[in-house]
Amino acid sequence: MSQSSNRRLQDRVALVTGGGSGIGRAAAVAYARDGAKVVVAGRRATELDETVRLIEAEGGSALAVPTDVAKSGDVQSLIRTTVDHFGRLDAAFNNAGVEGFAPITAMTEEEFDRVIGINLKGVWLSVKYEIEAMIALGHGGAIVNTSSWLAKGASFGSSAYSASKGGLDAMIRAVALEVGPHNIRINNINPGIIDTPMARRLTNNDASALAPFVAFTPAKRVGTSEDVGDVAVWLSTDEARFVTGQSLLVDGGFTIAGLR
Repeated sequence: MSQSSNRRLQDRVALVTGGGSGIGRAAAVAYARDGAKVVVAGRRATELDETVRLIEAEGGSALAVPTDVAKSGDVQSLIRTTVDHFGRLDAAFNNAGVEGFAPITAMTEEEFDRVIGINLKGVWLSVKYEIEAMIALGHGGAIVNTSSWLAKGASFGSSAYSASKGGLDAMIRAVALEVGPHNIRINNINPGIIDTPMARRLTNNDASALAPFVAFTPAKRVGTSEDVGDVAVWLSTDEARFVTGQSLLVDGGFTIAGLR
């Protein structure tokens, strides 16, 4: 994992949802290495505490706040706790999400609602209350959300998941127009095939299942959580100050040639 030398986020506060593992944990650690105080949120307290431990072991400052982003009250409490504890909110990485893959004829209405409720509504709620706090604090800010390459394409059984992520890509364009005058930027990252706990669950921990994706990726490897987390941090820094309303593929070139 890269070490930052210039601490671009010194004295700023970053919030990471889905911060207990995978991309969220890598991003939380990267935010801290760049100087930010970090709040990590998610549904599994033990994993959140481990992320905090990793940050504190490197001399950073972090706070774990168990949160279900699909619940408005939880999200409002998360934002309030962040501001009360650290005094500000400068960056947010809305990374919490769930998988949900099945042919449309096999997927239940309840499963569709679960995927949309967390992946789309959960991010919408997070963005809504983060923006309210950023406007009230008057410092501006940067918001990054985790979308997916599946918002640009599809795979067998991805109707609900692709819809949830495609909705995010559409949503941020409107939000960027609304919040630009407040010096707030919002962007999405669309990861490609990334080696995360979610990917391992989907492949039953069978590394060979990823071989076809590697073959079609110009970078000739799957991505790491750090590959995505580092981009989230960059989008939160002043180096990305003129970037807003964009959905950025971080996929090693996998989607260049289209679906196979």
